[in-house]
Amino acid sequence: MVAGSSVLEEARRAVARACHGLAGEGLLIGTAGNVSVRAGEHVAVTATGVELGRATPEDVTVVDLDGAVVAGELAPTSELELHLGIYRRYGAGAVVHTHSPQATAVSLVLDELPCVHYQQLALGGEIRVAPFAVFGSPELAGETLAALEGKAAALLANHGAVAHGPTLEAAVDNALLLEWACGLYVRAATLGAPRVLDRHQQDAVVAAAVQRGYGRPRRLDEPR
Repeated sequence: MVAGSSVLEEARRAVARACHGLAGEGLLIGTAGNVSVRAGEHVAVTATGVELGRATPEDVTVVDLDGAVVAGELAPTSELELHLGIYRRYGAGAVVHTHSPQATAVSLVLDELPCVHYQQLALGGEIRVAPFAVFGSPELAGETLAALEGKAAALLANHGAVAHGPTLEAAVDNALLLEWACGLYVRAATLGAPRVLDRHQQDAVVAAAVQRGYGRPRRLDEPR
């Protein structure tokens, strides 16, 4: 029995639930994509070949930080090294990798998604596109880790997207935000060249958000 098995079982259930939610939003399609969450010195990650919208806790494998399987009957995703690299390098709490349509469309065309809306600042502003590399390869993991420097998300050329966060909920939210931002860019680009927020404008938004406590409920008697 693995130490802390009840915690790991809850992590497996949480990953399965996240897969259902992401599939319902159209970000996970069939077996394309993978989701993981860290639980102490272990990671619960979707198994390879699983239909993610119908994933069960048994479809989620538990590995240690070196990738050795400690719970589950199925082989983990082929992108395991990518997930583990993000945990090692960025101290993430969870990782979401998708082949979502809007993000993948942008990855086919751009080398970087510019900051066209201030909500992108939650992801780090401009989003880099990692050069193409074969799925599951050390090259893909390395290129993606580099693209994530200072960011909560990255695009993978001709492939998809990855997002991470301190919690599974945050990683899911970041994946949804990235897909929204990519969709916004795609729709705007059909009308013309999208306007881009420059560094001064981005800094002004950050300052205003800090001053006003943007993004959280505020009591009426709190100062603005």
